[in-house]
Amino acid sequence: MSLIEAIILGIVQGLTEFLPISSSAHLVIVPFVFGWQVPPEQAFVFGVLVQIGTLVAVMVYFWQDLKGILMACVRGLLQGRPFAGEQARLGWYLILATIPAGLFGLLVKDQVEAAFSDARAAVLFLVVTAGLLLAAERIGRRDRPLQQMNWLDALWMGIAQAAAIFPGISRSGASIAGGLARHLDRTSAARFSFLMSVPVMLAAGLLAALDLLETPNLAQFLPVLAAGFVTAAVVGYLAIRWLLAYLTRHSLAVFAYYCLALAGVVLIMSYAR
Repeated sequence: MSLIEAIILGIVQGLTEFLPISSSAHLVIVPFVFGWQVPPEQAFVFGVLVQIGTLVAVMVYFWQDLKGILMACVRGLLQGRPFAGEQARLGWYLILATIPAGLFGLLVKDQVEAAFSDARAAVLFLVVTAGLLLAAERIGRRDRPLQQMNWLDALWMGIAQAAAIFPGISRSGASIAGGLARHLDRTSAARFSFLMSVPVMLAAGLLAALDLLETPNLAQFLPVLAAGFVTAAVVGYLAIRWLLAYLTRHSLAVFAYYCLALAGVVLIMSYAR
């Protein structure tokens, strides 16, 4: 992987991690479209580590929220009332929502790594993402704010997020769709989706760091990783700000249609080759 390829993929990661169109699918499809020959072990490690760049973007954007949630949880534990207060409950909901993805990731890690080099698999999962977005828009009443969230909402969104371990199923798309299916409004579902990405991305980054130590020619690969990391962080921050503003007035349907169109184009290219 060259430096230019890393920067391009960093831009792609930053845009698509939070837009509900699957960053993992794009990290598979873009090299396929341009004919880049990226070793599968490098592609997987790069894909997970640039997610840490978008993790930085989330933490910077939601810093006040995260700090308030953490302080509320600690204060609740010290006072013997761990679920007292909206922010404390939100913190426990985030922990609950993380469990399904963690368990599922440990069970299917090897299969997921193989899928990261298969453009056709990513295309099929993109169709799944489109279906989830369209179904959620049809089912959801979108009349519940984040303040009305309960533990079942968090668990449901966590299960939806777990499915996004496969490239092509958008993490943000699946979890936001899960929130809409529980009748949360779009902005509330998106905010919780972004917050619940923090522990998942952090855990994935720690696992990738272990894989990184086994990557051949690691010293030569580090500048490439750094370029992708910084690019993904900057672009990711801008994508969060734009999407939250967009969802106040618009539906997710346009992203579903984009996923279907991209899947069709890539499928045609794969058979043409």
